Amino acid sequence: MNNSIKLKRRLTQTLTYLYLIGLSIVIIYPLLITIMSAFKAGNVAAFKLDSNIDFNFDNFKGLFTETLYGTWYLNTLIIALITMVVQTSIIVLAGYAYSRYNFLARKQSLVFFLIIQMVPTMAALTAFFVMALMLNALNHSWFLIFLYVGGGIPMNAWLMKGYFDTVPMSLDESAKLDGAGHFRRFWQIVLPLVRPMVAVQALWAFMGPFGDYILSSFLLREKEYFTVAVGLQTFVSNAKNLKIAYFSAGAILIALPICTLFFFLQKNFVSGLTSGGDKG
Repeated sequence: MNNSIKLKRRLTQTLTYLYLIGLSIVIIYPLLITIMSAFKAGNVAAFKLDSNIDFNFDNFKGLFTETLYGTWYLNTLIIALITMVVQTSIIVLAGYAYSRYNFLARKQSLVFFLIIQMVPTMAALTAFFVMALMLNALNHSWFLIFLYVGGGIPMNAWLMKGYFDTVPMSLDESAKLDGAGHFRRFWQIVLPLVRPMVAVQALWAFMGPFGDYILSSFLLREKEYFTVAVGLQTFVSNAKNLKIAYFSAGAILIALPICTLFFFLQKNFVSGLTSGGDKG
């Protein structure tokens, strides 16, 4: 009996390790190719793993001196920051309202959010383009921000509401008895307890513009208005003039602001769980 249990445990551990090793290869292999291509001297004809590398920063320098990458990077940072602040603020307030208050059409609007999520972005591209033409919003960042914020509200408001639901209503009631108003209960009592989800929402909202290609390429037509995703695609869209090294260097630089924000928000992923609560 003990031998059978030990055999199953070893088999489970072996399969788990094999799965993790396979997953690591899938993730690390293309990452290594990208890093090696970014630091190679001269242009690279194709993505391939080559240990014979003369490490230099010429490709990174060329991105900012020979292309519009700096402009694309700044465009994306502005869009990402504004999207993060606006979307996260709306989602937090909406999630709190749906969790704590009963109002007209509350359930119906939540169901409506779910229905909206069933419509893929691809199906709405034509409608977005027509809206942009009507509002003269092609090549304008504000319209792209509007779509990012609006597209992120439905499902994330659901997630935020579910997280607010985990905070006991007794905290609100205790604060109310102590004379705390609506905003004070939200800001000082409940919000500190949901900081992990707020941090996750902020990170998701910030990452979106850096990874989006379809929507931004559909609405941004002039090169000086491109985001990094659209701009990088121009390096590999012409088969006769591939700029693999520039593409790889630009892809690495995309990770810098995302990693910086992640490490800045990392402490909130767990500290918010115990930062508030009943005292005394």
